[in-house]
Amino acid sequence: MRNFDGRDGLTVQVIAGNHVVLLGFSMERSDIRSEKVLGFAVRRERHSDGDVRWMTGMKTFASVDPNPPPGVGRSSRQHPFQSFQWADYSVAPNQRYTYRVSAMTGAPGVLAAGATIDLTVTTERVDLGRHAVFFNRGAIASQEYARRFQNRPPDEVGQAALDWLSRGLVEGLEAFIGQAGPNDALQGAVFEFENSRVFAALAAARGRGATVKVLYDGDSQKASNEMALVGSGLDGAVAARQRSGRFAHNKFFVLSRGGVPAEVWTGSTNLSQNGLFGHSNNAHLVRDADVAATFAGYWALLERDVTRKPTAIEATAMTPAPTPAGETDTTVVFSPRTDLAALDWYADLAGNASRALFMTFAFGMDERFVNVYDRTDDALRFALMEKKGNGSTFAQQAATIDRIRRRSNTTVSVGARIELNTFDRWLAETDRATAQAHVLYIHTKYMLIDPLGANPVVVGSANFSKASTDTNDENMLVIRGNSAVADVYLGEYMRLFSHYAFRESLKFNGATTPIEALSRKHLVETTAWADAGYFRSGTDRFLRRRYFAGL
Repeated sequence: MRNFDGRDGLTVQVIAGNHVVLLGFSMERSDIRSEKVLGFAVRRERHSDGDVRWMTGMKTFASVDPNPPPGVGRSSRQHPFQSFQWADYSVAPNQRYTYRVSAMTGAPGVLAAGATIDLTVTTERVDLGRHAVFFNRGAIASQEYARRFQNRPPDEVGQAALDWLSRGLVEGLEAFIGQAGPNDALQGAVFEFENSRVFAALAAARGRGATVKVLYDGDSQKASNEMALVGSGLDGAVAARQRSGRFAHNKFFVLSRGGVPAEVWTGSTNLSQNGLFGHSNNAHLVRDADVAATFAGYWALLERDVTRKPTAIEATAMTPAPTPAGETDTTVVFSPRTDLAALDWYADLAGNASRALFMTFAFGMDERFVNVYDRTDDALRFALMEKKGNGSTFAQQAATIDRIRRRSNTTVSVGARIELNTFDRWLAETDRATAQAHVLYIHTKYMLIDPLGANPVVVGSANFSKASTDTNDENMLVIRGNSAVADVYLGEYMRLFSHYAFRESLKFNGATTPIEALSRKHLVETTAWADAGYFRSGTDRFLRRRYFAGL
């Protein structure tokens, strides 16, 4: 849900997902100077219980509060946000909130509210009916986890840590599986299949009379999957897919009722400790008989366990790409494929974004998308990455990403954590849910094309790579024109993008110098805070200010 207003020189847009509310503000530079605006304060009213509070930040005016204790926020009413974006990560789904945004004028310590706008939104439900969208916390490397659980492993902390990190994702899968009863069937295709809670849910479904069949990766994950399955109660219900091109990399379940496919659970989430509770992941449930039937046909192909080429021929015929825009908002693309036309199409979609592109890259950036990002124009482009590259060509890939991020309209964030209390304001952070972890931060694989426009496009959740397209077993949803779904994905994208952009910035050259340390701890005490590129046409900050404020 979105809401927008403008008055007295201030414009504000609010975009509500299910667990995140984004706010974008804008004022002319001349008004900031003349009104002596030192930032923006945000007040939130929660309608369910009448709770009203001024939202907090970590930076303070040095002349007012030079040395606040670590991990303690300060009210934006006294220490306003010196940015044209802010986000609330503490909301609940399907709740009504009113946000008051005030331009705070005057001098530190004696600020007064200037131009003010109130906007009311209702956060999206996790379950939207046709679609349900789940994102785990994806931020075990966070100040909040460090505060709550002292960086102890989730298994050591217990259920409280697991619940906080799951954020409803594993519970959503348990509820999906829990629907299956007599005459129903669950057909799954999974890469990492190691979670005891999911095993228990599937075994319980069998106990209720449902037919359960799960294919798991029988190549790189065979030993770990089979070790985990010992004592699972799933004997006779699981089988290894042993003849994939390289990885049987799907993560989906089809629910059929009375022999008729009805729903699909898919997404990026591996059913492992790190997949569910460590690095970022999402799951997407689609209730559509045609989509479910397409997945069921694909599952039957995978169950035959033929080699890559015949699998690719059938998967390509089953799901042509580019997919035609039709009556439904959701179409499907399966891999492996006989060629790279689907990957070329994804790159074309990305390159045709008119105002904004948001993409996650878990394992480096394919050259097709390098070509999309490596150009200067008026499209705002975000890239959120686990790391800059992989393998023997890492240095070359990293140099490419560094070149891309120098583009004025492009901004890149790479996964990182705060390791030391360098600035006495931060707590040290962990980076994993278990000792062994191949991915630490970003495992989602999706792109958003003009998500705040009239026809947003969401594509995910296979990797945007050659191997993902012509070699591995993968699946991709293409969702067009669904603003509610786009708002959820955009909120989650910006939550993690901002989270990791800050952590990465602490590692940049010069980040630990005394001057830089002070600049990160304290607010600017004049209107010069607004001179950081926000009004220089073509820069990412200029484009961000206008895009998120709805201009």
